Amino acid sequence: MPQLNTTGPEPDTDAVLAARLALSATAVGGEVMSDVEFFDWFDQRRRTHSQRVRRSTFADMSGWDFVPDTGDLAHRSGRFFTVRGMRVRTDFGPVPEWTQPIIRQPEIGILGLAVRETNGVLHCLMQAKSEPGNVNGVQLSPTVQATRSNYTRVHGGASVPYLDCFREPEAEGRRVLADVLQSEQGSWFFCKRNRNMIVEVGPQVEAGEDFCWLTLRQVNALLHYENLVNMDARTVLSCLPDWHHGAGPATGVHSDVAIRSWITTQQSEREVSASLLPLSEVEGRDWFRAEDRISHERGLFFSIVPVDVLSNSREVTSWSQPLLEPHGIGVVAMLVRRIDGVPHCLVHARVEPGYLDVVELGPTVQCTPENYAHLPVSAHPRFLDLVTEARPEQVLFDTVLSEEGGRFLNAQNRYLIIEVDDGVPAEVPGDYRWVTLRQLGELLKYSHYVNVQARTLVAALRSVAGISPGLPLAGVGGATAVAAGEGAGGADHR
Repeated sequence: MPQLNTTGPEPDTDAVLAARLALSATAVGGEVMSDVEFFDWFDQRRRTHSQRVRRSTFADMSGWDFVPDTGDLAHRSGRFFTVRGMRVRTDFGPVPEWTQPIIRQPEIGILGLAVRETNGVLHCLMQAKSEPGNVNGVQLSPTVQATRSNYTRVHGGASVPYLDCFREPEAEGRRVLADVLQSEQGSWFFCKRNRNMIVEVGPQVEAGEDFCWLTLRQVNALLHYENLVNMDARTVLSCLPDWHHGAGPATGVHSDVAIRSWITTQQSEREVSASLLPLSEVEGRDWFRAEDRISHERGLFFSIVPVDVLSNSREVTSWSQPLLEPHGIGVVAMLVRRIDGVPHCLVHARVEPGYLDVVELGPTVQCTPENYAHLPVSAHPRFLDLVTEARPEQVLFDTVLSEEGGRFLNAQNRYLIIEVDDGVPAEVPGDYRWVTLRQLGELLKYSHYVNVQARTLVAALRSVAGISPGLPLAGVGGATAVAAGEGAGGADHR
């Protein structure tokens, strides 16, 4: 039987907490559930969860209507989210002005991960959760993944398990390890934020039927399997305090102050005007509405589609909703280079119209190649050629992972980490910078610095042997079989 720490979490210094996290990330043994037992459990949960997602028409959607005055697509309760229109003008990117549909969800949801020490090792309480937009039904999610409408039970459904751990995180026997508001996809959401939380709990918190305790080593290994660890789990994992104090000198090619000054400069000098407008004003320009979709006239970017859902594992058993369906699989890549022996990541000060602060740090490459096919080569994304032409020995991480399944349908990106040499210079264009993994971890303590795609790659970087010393990945499988350089879509809107 697992030996529990019966005293509850004790205060740690930063160094002690880093050591505890490092132990969880490297320990082989002491697991509540072995790797083989996890896959048996996960397969059983997938067989148990029954979910049917059927494409519908807007006229047949239950509970949703196009608002007469604006054409916005909204729930009759006035809650959950709305599909609205947006007009964008910017000095960033190859297209200076456009209109598009956008998801407006002003509610701040909770993405919460409970951790607990068992057998002397920290474990994460992970959930097998089905979402209507997931490509494969059930994926591994954080302990709690809920919008305010969900956990206040607007839909009249069941309560959210473990919610009190995050609504009352400083109750006796609990301790907050991370708590920060983070953005989501700025091309698909307008000013969307979720509260990313990690709370250490006491031994009284047990794993329910759809939950399991895993070490960081186990979760890191699962990141290398296609469409297994969901987006919400990845963003919360990225907010863990950095335990990589042994990954090299603390200093990077740029100081922490210089990096923050550069970000502030980018936020101050970029010209972006993103204004909401009635959805009816978007239709008839570059977008059109059919009975079962709202799509771009070129068939690019994404569509808004209605679906009906039946589920035996959610707070309610049946509902209708619109989902944003990207067209294709996105390419999201981080170039990594050792400078003076220290691994650095090449990040991009990326403008997306839905960001609250105009600019957030994105990966080196985050694009939809098909969306640029009609533009001159000079307008194509920088550094994409280094990703598509990378040699196998340069590829440290290559996995297709799903985006959020509660609002997006079959949204996948191919996430890559590519190691380059000094052929990629330390001097890069002004909207790029080389930063260390430690510096990214520091920025993740605060809101609106690192975008959701880059946060996935931070979690992935912490799982990569050589970048994170002492993290063995023996036995990890499931890497994507997609050939390097194949086209993709879904990471851009333009």
